[in-house]
Amino acid sequence: MAEAPGPGGHGFVAWIEGIPGSGKSTLSRLVAQKLKSSGFRVEVLDGDEVRAMFSPELGYTRKDREFHARRVSYVARMLARNGVGVVVAMITPYETSRQAARAVASDHFAEIWLQCPTEVCKARDNKGLYKRAGEGSLKKFTGVDDPFEEPLNPDLVVDTATGTPESAASLILTHLESRGFLLARPR
Repeated sequence: MAEAPGPGGHGFVAWIEGIPGSGKSTLSRLVAQKLKSSGFRVEVLDGDEVRAMFSPELGYTRKDREFHARRVSYVARMLARNGVGVVVAMITPYETSRQAARAVASDHFAEIWLQCPTEVCKARDNKGLYKRAGEGSLKKFTGVDDPFEEPLNPDLVVDTATGTPESAASLILTHLESRGFLLARPR
């Protein structure tokens, strides 16, 4: 079986960020599925799932969101240094959190911004979150009454307003390959 080492036998962290509804969970699972079917060791850390499992008491203040991002980046780093490719799906609304995650993972990190207009995300709204935020029953919702700071220097920008999830996943995989993160070696 092959594993997904980057430079020095490390795994990698593909940090997929964007506003709610931009496709983070869908693309992270699709990318992971394609990597697994090619024999790579890969794990998905979905921000919502990690929060529900480890930090259900956290709110959505800036402090709580930054703490959550630090926790996820630490777990991602531990997995990556043990040869696992980690695909993180997380809103990550603040540049400080994104830079902290990059610092933790070092040169084995790819920041991938799923750029998608709020109107498109609202139309997708399969969880009903934008509707609830618009009605006022959901507070501190990113993109409505809480900011999403546009990433300053993402490694890859993927427009998810057009195209298919498969084409977006291909862009991400091509980027990871170009960075040397998908160099397979026999175990």
